[in-house]
Amino acid sequence: MTIMNSRRAVMTALSTFALAGCAALRPGALSKGERDVAYGSHPRQSMDIYVPGGGKAGRPVVFFIYGGSWANGAKESYAFVGDALAGRGFVTVIADYRLVPEVRFPVFIEDGAAGLRFVRDNVARFGGDPRRIHLMGHSAGAYNAMMLTLDKSYLAGAGLPANLIRSVVGLSGPYDFLPLDIDVTKAAFSNARDLARTQPINFARVDAPPILLATGADDTTVLPRNSERLAAALRRAGARSVTFKTYTGLGHAETAAALARVISWRAPVLDDVVSFLERA
Repeated sequence: MTIMNSRRAVMTALSTFALAGCAALRPGALSKGERDVAYGSHPRQSMDIYVPGGGKAGRPVVFFIYGGSWANGAKESYAFVGDALAGRGFVTVIADYRLVPEVRFPVFIEDGAAGLRFVRDNVARFGGDPRRIHLMGHSAGAYNAMMLTLDKSYLAGAGLPANLIRSVVGLSGPYDFLPLDIDVTKAAFSNARDLARTQPINFARVDAPPILLATGADDTTVLPRNSERLAAALRRAGARSVTFKTYTGLGHAETAAALARVISWRAPVLDDVVSFLERA
């Protein structure tokens, strides 16, 4: 199955949207919070934390994981996500993680678990509620988010309870992509002893937290059937809350780019995500 056909085109498009969103922000919009907060000893184990204004404590938290074929990406490029969600009242964490080819499966997921452990232990000092942590990801980041949520071994390995995640949002994620038939997935996953355990769809479970799966109808990079099949598998497993959305006219990068306030008119992705998180 082909899930990522043109990594360069995707990253170029996403970077263009991200930079457009950031450039249009009013001066000082990102002055709250901290940058380059270490959650581990590796240079890429650091995070930016965006804090809503007003100094209110006990706010819900969103831990956002960006995509990039598990081989590209930087937290600074997603400042527009931090700004958009903080503007809606969420303490928002955007963390870097180790990438291919330096590491392979499952290290990039384990870094997410380590980041969550740090957030659980420290987010209160940024006004966040450690009992209300939501996961969110785009593309390969949505894959990481679903694995952290559905395969209980990753949170357990970081000393975290399986119910830490209040809810999870996956935007345009690959969840069911065997066999490994392109360079991107071979580079990230061919070392796995049991390929079935690399697939989020195989961990669908009845006690999953509320899940929102969203995709663009025009996505030819990570095909919408990934989200459709995971939603169906979760429902078959008896999961209590599964929401599936398709956005007409959006491609792969645009489901994340539409979070930027300057182009949110393209589709109500931000409104839908916030509404889901507030209900969870």
